[in-house]
Amino acid sequence: MGNEQRGRVRVEHSAKRVRAYFGGELVADATSPRLVWEIPHYPAYYLPLSAVRAELKPTGETRHSPSRGDGVLHDVVTAGGTAEGAALTYPDSPIEELRDLVRFEFGAMDEWLEEDEPIYVHPRDPYKRVDVLGSSRHVRVALDGVTLAASSQPRILFETSLPPRYYLPLSDVRFDLLKPSKTRTQCPYKGTAAYWSVEVNGVVHEDLVWIYREPLPESQKIAGLACFFSEKVDLFVDGELQAKPKTPWS
Repeated sequence: MGNEQRGRVRVEHSAKRVRAYFGGELVADATSPRLVWEIPHYPAYYLPLSAVRAELKPTGETRHSPSRGDGVLHDVVTAGGTAEGAALTYPDSPIEELRDLVRFEFGAMDEWLEEDEPIYVHPRDPYKRVDVLGSSRHVRVALDGVTLAASSQPRILFETSLPPRYYLPLSDVRFDLLKPSKTRTQCPYKGTAAYWSVEVNGVVHEDLVWIYREPLPESQKIAGLACFFSEKVDLFVDGELQAKPKTPWS
């Protein structure tokens, strides 16, 4: 993997074939994409302009980045429609490798494929790992003095740079305290999560519990299990109260 760093931006070559689709049409088909860490948490795909199959129509707008320079905004035009302002190029970037690349707004495309498999939310970080391990540790979840769940058969999900997440069988959760939520979130490593809110002592705590009913293949071991935000509840492991982690969800 090639590696180039400029300030806070890291650029690496990827060996994956990456395709993007919009309006039923192929937008780009790249066998030498770049992974670019514009922000620390996860990378974006930048694709060679030579791999683009759609029309890129400049909007006349620019976006300035202290590290990448002036970005030129484009509409992505296919026979199936136009994705407005969905492409960004940096033709005069101080990071030379970016000058012949284009960044498509991930959520503006209808579909992304790595090789022949779809990806969601954002490209997967090659330095992030997700491990799901069965455990016999006793886990108890409480809120305002009320026990919400207690289990001796958790599955613990370890994800790089995040706190351990304790997934518990639904039979070990107090369902009488849960209220279904319409909230849905997506994770590129786990899939689509559905949520419950929790009502304790007359107070409703929104979206405190989630479940992946049909997780992505690499996270199958958490299918149908419930997980509580340890940032917002009291979590006891083998009787010991755990410190609340500091995360974007704190």
